[in-house]
Amino acid sequence: MTLPLFDLTNKVAVVSGAAQGMGRAMALALAEAGAELLLVDLNEAGVNRTAAEIQATGRRATAAVRDVADPAQIRDLFRLLDAEFGRIDFLGNVAGEGIHGAPEEISLEDVEQVWRNLVLGRFCACQEAGRRMLAAGRGSIVNMGSLASITALGRGHIAYSMAMGAVAQMTRELSTEWASGGVRVNAILPAQVLNPGLEKRIAENPRLQDQFLSGIPAGRLGRPDDIRGLAVLLASDASEWITGALIPMDGGNLAMNGGGSVRPPANGGKA
Repeated sequence: MTLPLFDLTNKVAVVSGAAQGMGRAMALALAEAGAELLLVDLNEAGVNRTAAEIQATGRRATAAVRDVADPAQIRDLFRLLDAEFGRIDFLGNVAGEGIHGAPEEISLEDVEQVWRNLVLGRFCACQEAGRRMLAAGRGSIVNMGSLASITALGRGHIAYSMAMGAVAQMTRELSTEWASGGVRVNAILPAQVLNPGLEKRIAENPRLQDQFLSGIPAGRLGRPDDIRGLAVLLASDASEWITGALIPMDGGNLAMNGGGSVRPPANGGKA
């Protein structure tokens, strides 16, 4: 049963990156709360699986294969939205990949591609959604950021962190511009969340997991499902007066001082 304050029945949501990870988890949570969804990803098989899973619950879901780094494909996506649904109440800007490289070595072409993946594509989707939401007088947008939006990660994250910094400021600017028109814009800033990309990096360098965990007081890495409640909150009327927020989802990572240490769990972590 969905609480009325969090009820998304008859709401239409667009979620990118819906084939896997946090995009998929966000889409499933919104559907569970009652939303109808237009799901976007380059992974055709994956996005179709997510759509089928939602459809099996009786909710409406349409899958679309688009490259969110290409403005022409994003505009085409919103034309599909208009034709299929006729409205938008929520946009979850989740898709987009970084490219690692040392600052002194990474190519400008790779830097530009990361910018297109994470900044230009997100802004184009915000612009298309924002126009429609402003016309309706209401709507909510969530941009997926990162702790790299506001802190430095090192380890070759220069292009990713620059782009995510832009996502944070884009979120603040859009929230300021559009708040009077009833449109809310917020960002979620995860720490390390186990997705296929991170799992591959840990497999290649097992020491990374211990390094990450040493800075997370909660004692575990993030899971895609950790985004579910936050996504429903920000899509619903329960967050009507929340806009321009950069919300960490990090198990306490941002709060912890670089010289801090994690307290061992009680009873050795046993229940």
